Amino acid sequence: MVSDKFDSSSDSLIAPSSYCFAIIPNDAQNLPVVTKALYVGSGGRVTLVPVDNTSPVTFVNVASGAILDVRVSQVRATGTDASDLVGLA
Repeated sequence: MVSDKFDSSSDSLIAPSSYCFAIIPNDAQNLPVVTKALYVGSGGRVTLVPVDNTSPVTFVNVASGAILDVRVSQVRATGTDASDLVGLA
């Protein structure tokens, strides 16, 4: 087992992500966990629902390799053409 010097530290919004997962945009399903941020591997448009919103917001012209500092509950397929998305939680 690998040693983790920060295992006893508490998590916070400003702490580095300790859980990352691939995101497949879906109009009906929420993400498994709310993110701290979203990594965009291949740029384009990203339509997402922030954790405190009920309706989606579209980020346009997101560059490849960008990190969106948004707490996201859902990434919609409709309106998203960016790919290789990773949730950082």
